[in-house]
Amino acid sequence: MRHSVSLNSVRELVESGYDVRVERSAERIYKDEEYEAAEAQLVPQGSWPEAPTDHIIAGLKELPDDGSLLPHTHIHFGHCFKQQDGWAECLGPYHHGGGKLYDLEFLCDDNGYRMAAFGYWAGYAGAAIAILAWSHQLLHPGTRLGPLSLYDSSRNLRRDVSTALQSAREANKGAKPRVIIIGGHGRCGRGAAALYQDVGLGPEEIVVWTRKDTAPGGPFPEINAADILVHCIYLGKDRIPPFLTPNSLSISGRRLRVICDVSLDPNNPNNPLPVYSEYSSFLDPTVSVPVEGDGPELTVVSIDHLPNLVPRQASDEFSAALLPTMHNLEWRESDSVWKTASAVYRDTAKKLPMVNSED
Repeated sequence: MRHSVSLNSVRELVESGYDVRVERSAERIYKDEEYEAAEAQLVPQGSWPEAPTDHIIAGLKELPDDGSLLPHTHIHFGHCFKQQDGWAECLGPYHHGGGKLYDLEFLCDDNGYRMAAFGYWAGYAGAAIAILAWSHQLLHPGTRLGPLSLYDSSRNLRRDVSTALQSAREANKGAKPRVIIIGGHGRCGRGAAALYQDVGLGPEEIVVWTRKDTAPGGPFPEINAADILVHCIYLGKDRIPPFLTPNSLSISGRRLRVICDVSLDPNNPNNPLPVYSEYSSFLDPTVSVPVEGDGPELTVVSIDHLPNLVPRQASDEFSAALLPTMHNLEWRESDSVWKTASAVYRDTAKKLPMVNSED
């Protein structure tokens, strides 16, 4: 089940006069017939490269890195505008192919606030997986958490998390896990806190940190006293002193068992969690962190598509937030949100190797 533009958004765009074409797919959370009922035109799966170049290609995640030139205008998450690993290989095909990338992360208002984000459901899903990983460690020490199934509703997700939590508490002398959420007032942090409240954790178990708490600079010994750390800050261009390090995690008496990195930028030199570099997935949800000392095993949840755990709810919310911006797509040359995103693309493309600054 994959994310896609919600049925309501497609219907509203069609009613506003936009020609909306949707590729057929058997793996999407919304069925082909649902899009047909919303008056979208269905086209063959994978046919977008043959579309006329004046068509705008809207998706979600970055495209396959096969080196093909990209002559279209695209709208999706590229994960390349902060010059992450592989950024030039991602951005080059747009620049050299005559296309453009409007990155969903950089569709922002005049105050820099994103028009739409998956943050809430990313935090919610990440917090849920962290509980499952914590419970699994207590119940099955020394083994990896197995593959995760996707959920058609957050209610069913909460049910399974609550069941796992109750079983783990029995193996933990009845104690609930203590959680620290860094960036707890943002979209991701609010989602994480909501999940923990939904499964019965109270104020005594949920500790929320904001910028004020991390301002003194880490590493923070308080993190070792928690059972779960959920990292939800937005990583900008400035370096942040590490919140934890391999040395800080190897101190005697550590309780911390699970880190969920919702922010997820492990190869960013500014990442304040420099203790892992691998991505995990729903098939293999955790990455082991080698640590010394007398503490328990430590794992990281580093999944870069967390909202997929509850795809319909996440898609509905994201699409509703993005819809007003999509309505203005026709005026993208003058609309401030689209102009700003275009400028980010243009300015980053100038930094590509072998690109003249006047291109």
